[in-house]
Order: sequence, then structure tokens, then C-alpha cells
Amino acid sequence: MPIDSDEDRAMGQAEAVLELPAAADEVTVTLLHVFDDDGVAENTSPTQISAGRDVQDRLHDNGIAVETMSTSGDPSTAILSAAEEVGADMIVLGGRKRSPLGSLIFGSVSQAVMLDSTIPVTITGSLQAQEPPVPEEASATK
Repeated sequence: MPIDSDEDRAMGQAEAVLELPAAADEVTVTLLHVFDDDGVAENTSPTQISAGRDVQDRLHDNGIAVETMSTSGDPSTAILSAAEEVGADMIVLGGRKRSPLGSLIFGSVSQAVMLDSTIPVTITGSLQAQEPPVPEEASATK
């Protein structure tokens, strides 16, 4: 489960893992941090550390075994390499919304991982996006 500094997206990934059948009994999550270069890992942003800790706590609180891993380089290549290294059965990515033009210009890690992966890839949204919408009648005040 590769995560970045977006805590809401990382928690969305965690919730997707918690919804897996028999997750507490059969799932071990490897939280992966991918950095641009080797020196960045030493100067990790507090938000990335916070997102990682919060996700780790959420998974632990629900009986999921969690390991952590960090690497550097091209994110999609690093994600696929890490998945192979740990013998992953699935990759759970937190997708971000981009316009088609934005994806064309900047590329898409999610797309590259999906196309090159030999194992299933689940792409989640943010935790907020996973919450069911509230019907207008229930949200209106009377």
C-alpha cells in the first residue's frame, strides 16, 4: 500500500483494506513510502510521517499486521518492485483526480502501475469520497 502525504487518501486506502474478507486474520499490509531521491527520506515531511502513522494505527486497531518500507526513484517502478519483493497479492493505491490533459502531461502513477502489474490493483479515492452521500431530505434543516 504505497502512501504519500495526503492523509485522507491514505485513510481511504486503509478502509479499502479493512473491507477485505477476513482482513484481520489473513492480511499483512506493507506501507510503502517512495521518495524522489535517497536524501529525501531523511528529510521526510511531517505530513507524510503523520499520514503513515495514522494509517498504521487505524490498521493495527483493527487487527491488521503492518510492515513499513521506504525506497526512492520513479514511483510506479518502485511500487511494482516493492510488491514483487514482498510477494504482494494486491496493490492498493490511492488515486487522485486529474483531468485527461493533466494525466497526459504529468503521467499517472496509478495508470502505469495498473498497466504493468501482474497482480490485482485496487485504486481507491479519498476517505471522504468513499462516504455515502447524504440524501437531501436528511441534510435539510426543518
